[in-house]
Amino acid sequence: MQSIIRHNHSEMNEFSGLLRIIIYSALDCMPSLGMITINAFACADSILIPVQAAYLPVKGLEQLIKTIGKVKRQINPKLEIEGILLTMVDNRTNYARDITALLIETYGSRVRIFENSIPMSVRAAETSAEGVSIYEHDPKGKVAGAYQSLTKEVLGNGQ
Repeated sequence: MQSIIRHNHSEMNEFSGLLRIIIYSALDCMPSLGMITINAFACADSILIPVQAAYLPVKGLEQLIKTIGKVKRQINPKLEIEGILLTMVDNRTNYARDITALLIETYGSRVRIFENSIPMSVRAAETSAEGVSIYEHDPKGKVAGAYQSLTKEVLGNGQ
């Protein structure tokens, strides 16, 4: 029996460098720090933080980051922040550029800021009312494209 275990163990060592499975699951939580969100943090390996491109949501990140740190210390030591994603960005405005600069200045040295952002779009807002994904509602639109680019960016980080 020991020789079988040893044999299987050596096979596992041989293939461990070749086989790598990465599983991503998204737990989309309400923008609050209630028990559901805390439980999601307790189960997660990493957190992607979506932040609306506006002054108050960016300023409110500090409390969220402190809460994530507390969960990491007390409940889930493997918890990491994957990065911050700017959403509802209107790149035509100086305001959006100012908010992006504020985000990078305030958090960029501590947390990854994703290069991709999700643009403002009426088509994206319509998906909530219709109860369908952006890929069903407007698969060739700029928001669907932005989420595809973000997926590639996140998966590239996981390699």
